[in-house]
Parts: sequence; C-alpha cells; structure tokens
Amino acid sequence: MISVCVRGLDKSYRARAGNVPALAEINLSVPEGEFVSIVGPSGCGKSTLLYIIGGFLTADRGTVEVSGSPVTGPGIDRGVVFQEYALFPWLTVTGNISYGLEMIGVAPARRAELVERLIRTIGLQGFEHRYPRELSGGMKQRVAIARTLAYDPKILLLDEPFGALDAMTRETMQDELLRLWQENRKTVLMVTHDVTEAVFLSGRVLVMSSRPGRIVQEFTVDIDRSGSREEVILSEAFNDLRNRVWLAVRRQVGAGAHDER
Repeated sequence: MISVCVRGLDKSYRARAGNVPALAEINLSVPEGEFVSIVGPSGCGKSTLLYIIGGFLTADRGTVEVSGSPVTGPGIDRGVVFQEYALFPWLTVTGNISYGLEMIGVAPARRAELVERLIRTIGLQGFEHRYPRELSGGMKQRVAIARTLAYDPKILLLDEPFGALDAMTRETMQDELLRLWQENRKTVLMVTHDVTEAVFLSGRVLVMSSRPGRIVQEFTVDIDRSGSREEVILSEAFNDLRNRVWLAVRRQVGAGAHDER
C-alpha cells in the first residue's frame, strides 16, 4: 500500500519582484513502512515539500494523497517532528508527551500507561517532571519524538530533526530513531542536509535539484545494518553509497551556483 503519493506538484512564493518558484513537477510515492530521506542544496524546497505533505502549506498545482485520501490540512495520521523541538515550555516531559493524547480524548489511565511506556522507550526515566528548560538538546528532541509517537500516527514527517544537536548527541539520536523504526516500521519521510545520516537511516534517498526543487536522482540503500554503528559506517558498501549520494548533491549545488551567475 502507498502511504504518501505526490503527483505533478508545483509551489511558488510571492515576492516583491514576482513569484519565486520553490518546487516544480514533484512526483513521489512512499510505500507503507518505508523510511525515505530527501537531501539537496539549501533552499531547494525540501522543507516546503514536507510541510505540504503535512498539510501546513498548499500547493499551486498537483495532488497530494496520504493513504489514498487527499491532503486538505494537518491530521493525526501524520506526525511532524520539527528541528527546533517545538515543546510547550510550561509543560513537563509527561505533560508534553500526553498533550496530544488528551486532545484526542484518550482516557487518563490509558494515557498514563502510554506515556510511561514512551518515557522508558526514550530513556528519560527520572525526568518525567522536568520542564524543557531543564533538559539538554538531545533530551528535548527525544521528548518531541515521543510526543509525536504517542498518538500513533501512520506517517512520521521529520524536518532536520537532529540539525541543532552536537555531533555525538546527533549520532545517539540517529541510533534511537533507527531502533524505533525497526520496532514499529512506520512510514517515515525525513528531510536532512546530512548525507551520512540519510544513508545510515533510510531505505531510499532522494536527491533534489536547486530551486525550483525537483527530484532528480534516487538511491536504494541496500546495506547490512546487523552490526554495530561503527561496522556499518566503516563498511565499503556504506562509504561507496554515501560518496555517490554526496556527489549527486554536490552536482546540484554546483548547477545552482552556475544558474545564479
């Protein structure tokens, strides 16, 4: 079954000098349970595409369907994790994770059970009553992911979810996200600037062109993830694929710079 289907999508933004094209003729299908990453030059429209699928923006032309139904706005079938955490500062860890459950009417006993399980899953036992200001960046992002997983969306939309973290915390969170995906096999669509991250986490990597963004190349990730992180990223297969994806992105960066001259 296809979870996300985008056909013939165009999007422009209004500016003083006229319309600025952001996306052009985007065609994309993501089967249920697949983890897909989108990479490309800065400003190529990656996040715009994600927000259109999330229902936060509308396209100028084309169709967007989720599980066979047209996207007309945000919905609980799509969980979005933003780069900047977007936690409620006045709520504790428990309060942030349970917020969505409360909004959809989950009974208090069931809500407490789900929140307790998720806090164990993300390894934040003992921090249940802390506020966001009392948490590290990695902890905040774990809470943001748990809050999204709490109401069990069919699809996860991740916009540079680890972009604001230091290198070591970022790797820890990548490992955590991969483990969670392997456990529940949700459909995941992630935007990232980090080619290594895209190859490490995904089953497929899509490369977008410079603005207006088009999907110009696709890579299937067929690597053995049964070993440790070190064994995976040091393997010849991983490095060969990472280099090919990096070169594809680099060509698009160069093409964009040439077009602007």
